[in-house]
Amino acid sequence: MTEDNIRNDIREKLIAREELNSKVKELAESINRDYRGKNPVLISILKGSIVFLSKLMKYINIESSIDFIAVSSYRGREQSTGIVKMIMDLRESIEGRNVLLVEDIVDTGLTVAYLRDNLETRRPASLKLCTLLNKPENMEIDIKMDYLGFKIPDKFVVGYGLDYKEKYRNLPFIATLKPEIYRNK
Repeated sequence: MTEDNIRNDIREKLIAREELNSKVKELAESINRDYRGKNPVLISILKGSIVFLSKLMKYINIESSIDFIAVSSYRGREQSTGIVKMIMDLRESIEGRNVLLVEDIVDTGLTVAYLRDNLETRRPASLKLCTLLNKPENMEIDIKMDYLGFKIPDKFVVGYGLDYKEKYRNLPFIATLKPEIYRNK
């Protein structure tokens, strides 16, 4: 797939690169302030949040570490299946640690609720959520988002780590796809 093909699949840019970079810097400044002296572990929910986490880490100037967890609830669809499957667990213990869960998008809230419940059983000192995107219209569960980038409409989005069938993650902006790309496939 060439760059032209990728760009031709885009229906609408929702959030430009400059807006994303500005918001990520703002979120990092809040995290720096709130976690100063607390050495948090930032847990990236793979694969989608890896781009967000990597950009966030550029602006985090406090002692911290990272770990990764992988779950799936989309399985190649444009909507969550509602069933969360653990694909990869953390490598390190979070007991007694200040944990910041880093997510690309909170859609229904089911995945984050599942992960929060799972991580709480591991007895962290604190557990907070940082998400780049939220679709409030789609929420099935009330989820507290401690650090929120953008509220977006109930549209299927790609870019900045978000994908459709493993494509479009590398777009430097958030966009919607033309419906013919993901419908009837």
